[in-house]
Amino acid sequence: MDIQFVAQIGASADVIAFPVRKGEVGSLAGPHAALLAAAAAQARFEGVAGAVAETVALDGDAAKRLLLVGIGEGSVHDLERGGAALTARLQTSGASAVSVDFTATKADEEDVLAFAMGAKLRNWRLDTYRTKLADTAKPSLETITIASAAGDISERWAGYSAVADGVALTQTLVAEPPNILYPESFVERCQHLADLGVELEILDERQMKALGMGALLGVAQGSTRPPRLLAMRWNGGKAGEAPVVFVGKGVTFDTGGISLKPGPGMDMMKWDMGGAGAVAGAIKAIAGRKAKANVVGVVGLVENMPDGNAQRPGDIVTTMSGQTVEVLNTDAEGRLVLCDAIAWAQKSYDPRVIVDLATLTGAMVISLGHEYGGMFANDDDLAAKLLGAGEASGDKLWRFPLSPAYDKLIDSPIADIKNIGPREAGSITAAQFLKRFVNEGVAWAHLDIAGMAWHDKDGPTYAKGATGYGVRLLDRLIADHFEG
Repeated sequence: MDIQFVAQIGASADVIAFPVRKGEVGSLAGPHAALLAAAAAQARFEGVAGAVAETVALDGDAAKRLLLVGIGEGSVHDLERGGAALTARLQTSGASAVSVDFTATKADEEDVLAFAMGAKLRNWRLDTYRTKLADTAKPSLETITIASAAGDISERWAGYSAVADGVALTQTLVAEPPNILYPESFVERCQHLADLGVELEILDERQMKALGMGALLGVAQGSTRPPRLLAMRWNGGKAGEAPVVFVGKGVTFDTGGISLKPGPGMDMMKWDMGGAGAVAGAIKAIAGRKAKANVVGVVGLVENMPDGNAQRPGDIVTTMSGQTVEVLNTDAEGRLVLCDAIAWAQKSYDPRVIVDLATLTGAMVISLGHEYGGMFANDDDLAAKLLGAGEASGDKLWRFPLSPAYDKLIDSPIADIKNIGPREAGSITAAQFLKRFVNEGVAWAHLDIAGMAWHDKDGPTYAKGATGYGVRLLDRLIADHFEG
């Protein structure tokens, strides 16, 4: 979908949308003001963010389709929701183009860009496998033209559009079925990042074995799909400056292994690579807008299957760090993947900051539902930056505690650590596990996004399904605190 920016609506526009703040329907002006006010009254439209009312105006023998789009209080998130609502309304409506008239409002460049961002984000969908899609269900909307006092702001829009492209990559990776997306094909899907200037490094099973990644490889050994570790490096900052490293859990399908999950709902475990997907999308966003920062994305990619060669409950594995882990539950596999990926990232890049993302624990969904991602951090400054980036981006976070008091819950009687604690504090003990693999002096945060990578209902800027959560959060963290 192409989004354009102009100073005035063209006379030939036959589908026109008018953004309206909450409570300001009565301030509508122009030749269609009375008709729009009547349409608003009939639809009980009051300008609430995301609300849409529609009517038709006759212009000679032609008809113009007119829409009112609510932008609430006019905040960034309200404007994004308004843009998303417009796309949702018209995406399969038969209309190929819509003009958005901001000229009678007090909107500035930031407002217009936020509206456009929401419109582009909501346009993502995956129809690859739908061979009998009715014509009336196929996307028709191709162009959105936004008119405002800001005029042509295409240059500024390029950066926003790049971030939306990163979100779309993440949504696609998360939504793909597990027979299509597996460790090797995930790597292939990221090859295009090299065209943006991203340096790619791929480790295969032999290389990871030589490095001693026994935890990651233990998870992968039950699958016929070989594991991979993918590093994506963007060098946009000062030469030699330590990078910020994002680490993602990439379990492309999770049966639970020998500790087999229940059958109902297991199909949804295709999105257990949501952390890795978010990291890949964030790197695309950061490189796409040419961020002035050094950033590396590292993703550990495995498939967790219950083969005859699969890891067993009771096995002990040796991690890359040299610490040993007693595996009591093969469905607590994400932390085993992450601990080796974190160790490798520290050895390879000597980062100043590490943020890992993972759809790690069901306990996090019980705690926060689908409204916030859980955050654990060993550094208050980094935690504050992430919380701020979450509020600004809409990918919200809630901080949980870390404490030595929880360590005893994962101490093993025969190894250095066990991979699961008791039922209580499940998300916290998972974070305490990962903390043991973070080097002294490294600022680290763990984001448990189990409730955020996939939603079963529409969200503010996405349809039900893959949300793209994490991309805008990480991009905003870099933009606000690590560019210079």
